[in-house]
Amino acid sequence: MAKETILLALSDPSTSQLIDKGILSPAGYQILHARTALEIRSVCKRQVPDLIFLSEQIEGEDGLQLARQLLESFPQIQLLLLPSQPSDALAIEAMRLGFSDYLQPPIRSQDVLQAVQKALRQHEQLSNWAEVESQRHTRSLQQRLNELEALQHIGHKISASLDLDNVLSAVVEAAVELTGAEESSLLLIEESSGELYMRAAKNFQDEFVRTFRLPTHDSLAGQVLRTGQPVLFDGKKPQKIKTAYLVQNLLYVPLQAKERVIGVLGVDNRQGGHTFNNTHLTLLSALADYAAIAIENARLYAHTEIERSKLETILTNIAEGVIVIDQDRRLILVNRMAREMFELADENISGRRIQDVIRHDDLVNLLTRFRATEPFRTEITLEDGRVFYAQLTPIPDVGQTATLQDITNLKELDRIKSDFVSTVSHDLRSPLTAILGYVELLDRVGPLSELQREFISRVQFNVQTITSLINDLLDLGRIEAGFDARNEIVPIDAMIKAVVEELSSSASEKSQQLQVDLSPELPVTLGDPVRLRQMLSNLVGNAIRYTQAGGTIRVRGRAEGDQVILQVVDNGPGIPLADQPYIFDKFYRASNIPAETPGTGLGLAIVKSIVENQQGRIWVDSNPGQGSTFTIVLPITDHEL
Repeated sequence: MAKETILLALSDPSTSQLIDKGILSPAGYQILHARTALEIRSVCKRQVPDLIFLSEQIEGEDGLQLARQLLESFPQIQLLLLPSQPSDALAIEAMRLGFSDYLQPPIRSQDVLQAVQKALRQHEQLSNWAEVESQRHTRSLQQRLNELEALQHIGHKISASLDLDNVLSAVVEAAVELTGAEESSLLLIEESSGELYMRAAKNFQDEFVRTFRLPTHDSLAGQVLRTGQPVLFDGKKPQKIKTAYLVQNLLYVPLQAKERVIGVLGVDNRQGGHTFNNTHLTLLSALADYAAIAIENARLYAHTEIERSKLETILTNIAEGVIVIDQDRRLILVNRMAREMFELADENISGRRIQDVIRHDDLVNLLTRFRATEPFRTEITLEDGRVFYAQLTPIPDVGQTATLQDITNLKELDRIKSDFVSTVSHDLRSPLTAILGYVELLDRVGPLSELQREFISRVQFNVQTITSLINDLLDLGRIEAGFDARNEIVPIDAMIKAVVEELSSSASEKSQQLQVDLSPELPVTLGDPVRLRQMLSNLVGNAIRYTQAGGTIRVRGRAEGDQVILQVVDNGPGIPLADQPYIFDKFYRASNIPAETPGTGLGLAIVKSIVENQQGRIWVDSNPGQGSTFTIVLPITDHEL
C-alpha cells in the first residue's frame, strides 16, 4: 500500500472532500488538508508532502504565486493544479511554473489517480537523482577530506618528529594512498657519484632500493632535478624510462629547499591502472614540499647538534669556569670546571635559582644583585684560598655569563713581587738619603763652578725622583698588605673641598678651571681619611698634569642608593682605547703621554688599591681627544658624625 502524503489545498471544500474520501484515501494515500496559504506553509515546515493539489485562488491569495514560493523553498514538491475556473492561459502558466499536471472539471477518479501516479513517479525520480548526486558529491568531499587529513598527518609528523626515515616513509606511503599509484619513490643526489638513489620507497623490493642508481644527465628524474619542473608520463604500453624501469604511468615532482632542487618525489604504475592528473600533481607537490622541509630540518638539526657538541666539548674541557644565567637570574649552564669550583653535583640544575644551588656569597651577590650592561670584572676568593678573576658579561636576549679564571698563582707571584719591591725599596731609602745629604754638603767644602752646580742639581733631581718612586712603592705595598686599618667616619664633601683648595694653585699655573659640583648633604663613608685624601689628590693631580693649559677639571659627588659616587672629569687628550684596560696596572703609562712629563706609573695603581680596600669600585670612560672621566663608587656608612 502506498504511503505517500498528499496535501489538498483547494478553494472548494466539497471538491476537496470528494477527492479525499472518494478517490485518494481509498487508494491508500495519506491525506492532509489546508485552507489558507499560512496553513500550507505550516504543513510544509513540519513535513514536506509528496504532492500538493492547489487551486488558482486560496482564501484570496494567488495560488500560482504561492506555488512559485513553495517550489523555491521545497524544489522536490510535486504540484497539481485544480482550478475552479479553468482556462488555456492558466494551464500554460501552470506548466511554465513547474506544475506536474493540470486537471479541470468534471473530476473523474481515473484522471485524478493517473495524474497523482505520474506526479509521484516524477517525485521519486527526482529524489533518486538527488540521492545519487548527493552520494557523488559526498564521495568527492570525502576523498578531499581524506587527502587533507593525509597531508595534515604528514605535517604533524614533520613538526613532531626529527626522525627523517620515519617522516620520509610516511611521505611515500601517503603518495601511494593519495594518487592510487602502485609504487612511490623519493630520490636524492648521492654526492660521491652524482647519481640519484632511493632515500625512501613504497612497494619496491628492498634489494632493488639498495642497489638503485639513476644517472641525472639522461633520465626523466634528472630532467626534473635540472629544470625544477614536474614530469607527467602516460605511456600506451610499458616502456623503459631512460635506464630506470618499465612503467605505464609516471609522475615526478621536484623537492625544493631554499630555491634549490634537492631531489625528486615520484609515483608510477607498472601494470596499468589509472592515469595521473593535475589533482595528483597538486597532492604530490604538497608531499614533496613536506619532504623537502623534513630533509632541511634534519640537516639543520644535525648541523646544530654538531655545533652544540663542539660547544659542549669546549665548555666541558676549558680550564675556566663558565656560568650562564637567564634574565630571571636562573641557571642555564654551569660547566664542569665551575661545578668543581663550587662543589656542585652532576645533577641537572638548569632552570633553578642561583641562590638555591650556589652557596658562595660573593658569587651569588655578583650574579643576583649586579645587572651588567657592559662587561664587569672583579675577584672572588674561595674558602680554600684560591682566587678567581670573574668577568660578568651581558648576552642580549639571553641573560648574563660569568667566566671565572684561576689567578691564585698570579696573585702569589704578585705578592712575592710586591714583597721584593717593598724590601728593595726600603733598603734603598738609606743610601739614597746619604747620597742626597753628601751632595748637599759639597758646596760647604769649597767653591763650586757653575757646571759643577748644574751636575749637583741634576743629581738631586734624580735622587728625589727615585725617592718619590720608592715612597709610592712602599705606600702601595702597605695598602695591598692591608696595614692601613685606621678606619674612621669620613665626610667626603669636606675632603673633596680640601683637596681642590690644595691643588687650585697648580691649576691656576696652567690657567685651568677647577670646578666642584657636589650634591647637598653628601653622605659620609667609613675609611682611612689619609688614604682617601691620597686617592682624590692622585686623581685630581693627574687631571691637572695631563690636561692642556686653559682646560677644565670638574670634581663631582652624589649619593645613589647605599653608595656615594665620585667623578673626576677633564677635557684633556683622553686615553687611547688600547691603553684603557691597563691604566690601573703598576708602572703603566698611556702611550700618548709625552716622554718629558714626570710620573712613576704608580698613581692610578695606588688609587685602585685604596678604592678596593674601601670595598669600592673604580673605572674610566675616555674618548681620545675629548677627555676622561674617572668614576669611584664607595659604600655609605650607617654611622653619623
